[in-house]
Amino acid sequence: MAKKAVTTWAPPVSFYFKVVFQGAPKIEDAGFMEVSGLKEEMELTEIQEGGENDYFHQVPKRVKHGNLVLKRALEGLDNGLEKWIKETIEGGFARRIKPRNIVVMLLDAEGKALRCWWCSHAYPVKWEVSAFSSQENKLVIETLELCYNLLERKK
Repeated sequence: MAKKAVTTWAPPVSFYFKVVFQGAPKIEDAGFMEVSGLKEEMELTEIQEGGENDYFHQVPKRVKHGNLVLKRALEGLDNGLEKWIKETIEGGFARRIKPRNIVVMLLDAEGKALRCWWCSHAYPVKWEVSAFSSQENKLVIETLELCYNLLERKK
């Protein structure tokens, strides 16, 4: 009788991940506390059936993506990510936007990638700092929202 292979697979946990910005100039490893917006949705167009007022066909139109939202504790202004955000958002239309490819990796306990999501041609569209409150003892959180052209699931 053949022995069954022992599997070490376990359901992944959402707290062990890494975000990598590709391209130059270098953006250091930015430690984010939360990543969201990895989604795709098929838009549909309704077409009415000829001669049938009650019947519609739903036809695929295009796939749209959510914006990638990254959150982390507020950091200094002297790093590559902060410079890229500033150039893109505060540069107005006088400067060319420099999109980057971003890879979001879900990691296992050893730090190996279980799953990767590749967001191509991403650039910042919104930057926000959490509210300041004298009544709370919390970290100041910055939120970065990026749009992207294509989302690919890998691995």
